Amino acid sequence: MGLSLNLTARLVLVTTFATVLVAAGATTNTYNLKPFKINLAGKIPRLKSILHDTHLPAKALYPDAGPGKGIDLETLRALHTDWLTAFDWETQQAELNQLTQFTAVIEGLTVHFVHEKSPDPDAIPVILIHGWPGSFQEFLPVIQPLTQPSLNASGKNVSFNVVVPSLPGFIFSSVPPANWTTDDTARIFNTLMTKVLGYSTYAVHGTDWGSSVAYSLYSSFNTTVRAAHFVFIPFVPPSSQEIAENNITLSDAQKVAEQRYIELTTIGMGYFIEQTTKPNDIGLALYDNPVGQLAWMGTTFKHYSDPRAGTPPSVLNNTAILTSVTLYYLTESFLSSVWIYAQNPNMFKSVYAKPPTDAPLLFSMYAYNPGLWPEEYVAKIGNLVSYKVHDFGGHFAGLDNPPALIEDIREIGLYFEA
Repeated sequence: MGLSLNLTARLVLVTTFATVLVAAGATTNTYNLKPFKINLAGKIPRLKSILHDTHLPAKALYPDAGPGKGIDLETLRALHTDWLTAFDWETQQAELNQLTQFTAVIEGLTVHFVHEKSPDPDAIPVILIHGWPGSFQEFLPVIQPLTQPSLNASGKNVSFNVVVPSLPGFIFSSVPPANWTTDDTARIFNTLMTKVLGYSTYAVHGTDWGSSVAYSLYSSFNTTVRAAHFVFIPFVPPSSQEIAENNITLSDAQKVAEQRYIELTTIGMGYFIEQTTKPNDIGLALYDNPVGQLAWMGTTFKHYSDPRAGTPPSVLNNTAILTSVTLYYLTESFLSSVWIYAQNPNMFKSVYAKPPTDAPLLFSMYAYNPGLWPEEYVAKIGNLVSYKVHDFGGHFAGLDNPPALIEDIREIGLYFEA
């Protein structure tokens, strides 16, 4: 009887795991596909201890220095206090664990990803790709809504099977080899979508470093990537002089983005230069320094989001920032994440050219995103079918203006042909 029960239990486990694999869309388990749950609560007591013992200056050295000099002391103090006294990691972990997550091994790398499926058998597969200092958590507000059928402008129900991977070296994905590029990431993400999950065609969305990966997918995998949506593109934005010389008229929201780009290039590139040229210096200095990581990444969240962040429709509040930084710190991935800059020093292309694909390209511009690409320029890099301008939102659209991002990604349904 004991043997019979044991065999029965084993059969149930095998059947259950096979069901999970089928639900994930996997054709085989060649890639060691496994369900994944976040379990970092055991590291919280040490984090709390470090936060408790962290000593911040009693007052700002130069109170009127301005955001161009980095995060101000009072902003950091407020975030630190919230992290120590109000932030509840177990609540955030439970919310993240509501997402269906997996890991797969592709080219020797463990790739972590979310895979949420629509109830609609005709749902469009889409991969959402984050950047730095974001993570899969950046898309938390948009994932489930995208899986739900919604009528588009043509009167057709559109929904998505949503895949959100962690970039190599970020959070739960393993560290890539030296000299790993965003083109390499694009290659393994295409394998994830086509071989691991079995999608013959799919759409892609990218932001920040994710836009570089997404554009590589769009340009290099033209038979599998059949639509792309961007909020940021890996091309050097035109200068104000160039825009004027081309007689391009900017909307008020575009003028805001233009000014944000000017600020970025004049006073906001310090972190970019440091991480591109000395990733080990900053990576090792802050490796076990949670408040240091909070200051280094928090300033990006604060300065490159909409000034109204945290007020509807934005959900980019202190809790969202602290969740992101906590993920980096507890997974010890800050060092490996900043290496993406050193490994890809020429992320921004200076020459605009169309790749060999006819797949539709959609673009959404958010006023407080520190980069301006007028429609005339986006049209040079692909088959542009939609160009949207939003006066609310910034660099982290999934947190900064989730309803707008959901609506714009859904527009893929107007153009996607499998």
